[in-house]
Amino acid sequence: MYAILDNKYSELAIMSHSPQLSLTKASAEEGPVIIAVVQTESTDRITHAHSHARGQLIGSTRGLLSIEAGNSHWVVPATHAVWIPSNLSHALVSHGPFTGWSLYVSPAACRCLPIKPITYIVPGLLKEAIFRAATWNTQKLDPTQQRISEVILDEIRALRHETSGLPMPGDSRLLKIAKALSDNPSDGRSLIDWSTFAGVATRTLTRRFLKETGLNFSEWRQRIRLLRSLELLATGASVKFVAISLGYENVSSFITLFRSFFGMTPGQYLKSEASPDSLRFPNPPHRRTP
Repeated sequence: MYAILDNKYSELAIMSHSPQLSLTKASAEEGPVIIAVVQTESTDRITHAHSHARGQLIGSTRGLLSIEAGNSHWVVPATHAVWIPSNLSHALVSHGPFTGWSLYVSPAACRCLPIKPITYIVPGLLKEAIFRAATWNTQKLDPTQQRISEVILDEIRALRHETSGLPMPGDSRLLKIAKALSDNPSDGRSLIDWSTFAGVATRTLTRRFLKETGLNFSEWRQRIRLLRSLELLATGASVKFVAISLGYENVSSFITLFRSFFGMTPGQYLKSEASPDSLRFPNPPHRRTP
């Protein structure tokens, strides 16, 4: 999907409704229980791998974000957000112009929040509360702002976990395959060819891929292709171009798979940007692993 280039903290300025707020300040352990920022970019944004003491809920209101945290990749549309726990290395890239937002949560408040990265569908009310918090002074909150902060944290705790992430396998041999497909989802090599590429027996590849990701190899490869299709569609690419670029035999097969995965055709998805709540991700199949 994209490469994590280094583990050095990327010092970028965030544009919010208040004056410029650096990521260093936003991730500081001291200060308000929450710090919110809103950012608008006219071009792609790339933030290299970094971590910070505050937990972070990150999402967008316009455009797509690709986020890598821990062993998972996500393509995040405007309906969704990703929770990133304290001190977890993560990176992100936007696909075209976007308006994004982040909520930084103090380490103390993170104790009541998930310890692993999680994706959520974020209701409009929570977004509006976060946008309001982005206008606050980041030094100290008044009693009303403190109460709103607690409501925001309560709302986050009540959010429904969505399985829209793409889990990465932990086995180094399987991870080699997963990274190669993330870089080039259209790679159509057979299971046997991939086994040779990674130096792992085909049966082992099949068994461990399912055990470590919850998806068999074919399903995982299909998901990375379909998630990449969201990125390409966001750039204005035609459905035909996306289908060909991702290695589908024809446009019809791509449309059929896109609809079975997202519940709508690519054309309907593009029109749904005005009402993004219409997009839902499917849960992975429930299986007993070997």
